[in-house]
Amino acid sequence: MSSRWFRHSRRGRLVLAAALGCLGLVPGVLAGHPAAASSGASEVRVDQLGYAIEGAKRAYLMSANPVTAHRFDIETSGHTVVYSAPVGPDAGSWSATYQHVYALDFSGFERAGTYRVVVPGSGGATSVAFRVDTPDHIYAAALANSLSFYENERDGADFIPSALRTAPAHLNDADAMTYLIPAINSNDGFSGDLTPLGKRIDASGAWWDAGDYLKFVETDSYVVAMMETGVRDFPAQMGQGSATSNYTAEAAFGLDFLSRMWDDSTRTLYIEVGIAEGNDAITGDHDIWRLPQADDTYGGNDPADRYIRNRPVFRAGPPGSLISPNLAGRLAADFALCYQLERTTEPAQARQCLTDAEHIYDLANPNPGQLQTAIAYDFYPEVEWRDDMEWGATELYDALASGQAPPGLPHRDAMFYLKAAAHWAHAYITGPNDAADTLNLYDVSGLAHFELYRALQRAGDPAGLEVTRGQLLSDLEKQLDNAGAQSAADPFGFGFAWDQFDTTSHGEGLAVMASEYDWLTHSDKFAGYAADQLGNILGANAWGTSLIVGDGGTFPDCMQHQVTNLAGSLNGKPPILAGASVEGPNSFAATGVVTGMKPCPPNGSDRFAQFNSATAVYQDNVQSWSTVEPALDLTVASPLAFSWQVATPAP
Repeated sequence: MSSRWFRHSRRGRLVLAAALGCLGLVPGVLAGHPAAASSGASEVRVDQLGYAIEGAKRAYLMSANPVTAHRFDIETSGHTVVYSAPVGPDAGSWSATYQHVYALDFSGFERAGTYRVVVPGSGGATSVAFRVDTPDHIYAAALANSLSFYENERDGADFIPSALRTAPAHLNDADAMTYLIPAINSNDGFSGDLTPLGKRIDASGAWWDAGDYLKFVETDSYVVAMMETGVRDFPAQMGQGSATSNYTAEAAFGLDFLSRMWDDSTRTLYIEVGIAEGNDAITGDHDIWRLPQADDTYGGNDPADRYIRNRPVFRAGPPGSLISPNLAGRLAADFALCYQLERTTEPAQARQCLTDAEHIYDLANPNPGQLQTAIAYDFYPEVEWRDDMEWGATELYDALASGQAPPGLPHRDAMFYLKAAAHWAHAYITGPNDAADTLNLYDVSGLAHFELYRALQRAGDPAGLEVTRGQLLSDLEKQLDNAGAQSAADPFGFGFAWDQFDTTSHGEGLAVMASEYDWLTHSDKFAGYAADQLGNILGANAWGTSLIVGDGGTFPDCMQHQVTNLAGSLNGKPPILAGASVEGPNSFAATGVVTGMKPCPPNGSDRFAQFNSATAVYQDNVQSWSTVEPALDLTVASPLAFSWQVATPAP
C-alpha cells in the first residue's frame, strides 16, 4: 500500500458585488491573486476583509527594531493623509526577527473608502489596502463564500456543479453495507477484515469532513446545528431573507444525512461512512489521492480497493443501546431545531424530527467514559459532553414551548427539558472542564449557555432549577476573561495560543461569544474584542494572511484538500475553495506526499517562514495538513460570527 497522508488527529485538544460567480466568491478591493508576503524589517498587518465604519479598527506594526515614529497615518490610494493617531506602546517580542509589535488603533476613523496604514520614518512600513465600509458590505462576500464552501463539499447525487465540482461522487453510498467498529490499534489501523452486519442502509449525502472524503456524525451534527441556529436567528444574513447566503437548503442537506444515520424504528445510530486507515490488504481513504468521482469504480475489481468502491458504514452500537452523550446531545439539538424551523411549513417532517430528537436524547449515556467520535478516536479526541446535553435539552424545550406538542412523544411537557438543560449546565459549570475552552467543536457551552439563558428568560426564570441566568452569564464571561488573559500575553491580542490546533475556529468562536455576551447584557463590553478576534484570523497576524480562503487578498493557495489540489488554481485565482477555514498556525508544519498530489507551491518555497516564531509556525503547503487543511467544523462558526457583526439575532 502507499504511504498514508494526513491524519485527523489534527484536532488534539491541547487545550456586495452584483455577481457572486460559481464559487460564491465576491471580489473585494483585494481579491484575486494573493499578494506576496513582504520581507522587510517592518510589516503592518491589517484585517484584509475590512473594518466597519463605526466599529473597532486595529492594525499591528511588527518590526525588527524599535520604531521612531510616534504616529501612524491612514492614507488614500492617492497618498492623501485622512487620519493620524499615536502608535501604541511596544507590546513585546513576536520572534527573534521581529522583536517589537505595536498596536495601531484607528477606531476613531469613520469614513468609508479604501485605505492603507502608513507608519513613517525609521522602522516604518505600509500595509496592504483595506476597506472601511458598513458591516453588511464588509461581510456579505464572506457569508456567501462560507456557503459556497459547503456547497463544494457536498457528497452524493445532489452535488452542486461548479468550476471545482463537475460530477457526483460516492453514489454507491446509497446502498451501503453496515459493519461493526473494528478494534483499532495504536497506529489508528486494524488487522484482518471488517465484520459486516448484513444490513444495508442509504448513507448518501452529507459533506466530506475535510480534505478527505470521510463523513462523520461527530462533525456533521455540530455543523448542522450551527447552521440551523444561524438560519433561525439571522434570517436576513443566513436565512430566507438573503439572496446570496441563504443556508436553509444546506442545513436541510446535512440534516437529511443525519436522519439516514439514525434508524428510529430500531433505535440504531450509525456514526461514520468510509474508513480512514486501511492495512496491508485493504486500501483506506487516506492511502490515495484522487477526485471523489473516481471512488465508485476505483481499482476495478481489485479486492484491496473494495472499501473505496463500496464504503463501509459503522454502527455506534447494537439497536437500543445507549449513545455517547456528545453525539446524543448534538443530534437532539439538530432535530429539535429542525422542528422549530419546519413545524409550520413541513409539519409531518417536523413531527418526525421532534420524535427523533426525544428518542435520541433519552438514550444518552450519562456515564460515558471515553466518548465515541470517529474511527479512530484520536481523529477527534473530544472529552466534554455536558455542554452537548445542555444544548440538546434547551432546543427541545424551545421546540415544545413553541406550541402544542405533537401526540406520541415520550415527553410533552417543555419543563422536562428546561430542568434537564439546567441540570447539565450546572454539571458543566461545576465539572472538570469548565471554561477550559471556548466555542468550537469540542466545547459548545459558548452557544448552549446563550440559548439556555434566553430560554430561561422566556420562561420567566422558574424557581427550583439548578442554574440561573446569572450563573450562565458568569460562565460565559469567565471563558471570555480567560481568552482575554491569553490576548494580553500575545502581542497581536489573539485569545487562543497560535501554536495549537484549530486556531482559526477558536477566533471565530470567540467573536461569536463576545457578541452573545454583549447582546445579553445590552452592553458593548466585548464589541471591540469580537472585531479584533476576527481581524486576527483575517490578516492581522504575524504572517499577514487571512486564514479563510477568498476573504482578503492573501489566503491559502495550497490547502491539503484533494479537489482543490487537483481541480483548483493553486495560485489564488478562481477556481478556489472560497470560504474554507483552515487549521491555521500550529506548533509544526506536517510533511508527507501521496502519489498524484500536485506539488504546491510548485517550487517548494515557504514564503511565510520568516514570520514564524520559536513556537508557532504557518506553512501554505499541500503537505502541511496541520496548518492548511480545511474542515467542516473549522468553517461553520464563521458565518455566525459575520452575521453577529452585521445584525443582532431574533429574540
